[in-house]
Amino acid sequence: MIQNELSKAKDQDLIASVLAMKRAASLARQVAVQTGTAIVVTKDEKIIRRTAAELMTESLSDTNKPAAL
Repeated sequence: MIQNELSKAKDQDLIASVLAMKRAASLARQVAVQTGTAIVVTKDEKIIRRTAAELMTESLSDTNKPAAL
């Protein structure tokens, strides 16, 4: 289901599920950094292993970016 279709969904739980998955992914990244473990994600239909060091570097660069308005 694409974002445009999702916004038209009648089930509020379905609409809220995208935000919940984003929160869960963020928490998984935080836990991986805290415990020094890697996570596995998909990007462009490829499976990628992201180390805690990579996640930490990404997190630091994100905090230096200005917030979107």
